[in-house]
Amino acid sequence: MTTPDAAPPQWRVPTTPPAHDPALFARAMRDMRLTWRARGILAELATGYTPGQEPTVSELISLTRAERLAAEGRDAFRKAVGELRSLGYLTPDATTASGVGERLVVDLAPAADARLIPQRYGHSPLTDGS
Repeated sequence: MTTPDAAPPQWRVPTTPPAHDPALFARAMRDMRLTWRARGILAELATGYTPGQEPTVSELISLTRAERLAAEGRDAFRKAVGELRSLGYLTPDATTASGVGERLVVDLAPAADARLIPQRYGHSPLTDGS
């Protein structure tokens, strides 16, 4: 909901869906190697920005508490980004490889090796337990 005098968002909402493979994205969102926090950041970066217009890590970390509202703190954000980088879900853009204000590129290829929770024997997603 917006009001007439509300400022436009800092990062525009894309008008087209992301080009990521939906199956890989679903596997990434269920990858048990990632914390819930890291999955949320991955979802944000994978679906929330026009390609080439993504914010840098420094821009996201520098948001004030008021701008972040209920979002994670800076240290928690840094830790989750590190987790995503260590598994290969986020890689530095080649133009900012120095690491200063780096823009990270989402790569869902590591989801092919995702550790998923196996289906329990005798249960199916459609059973109601009766």
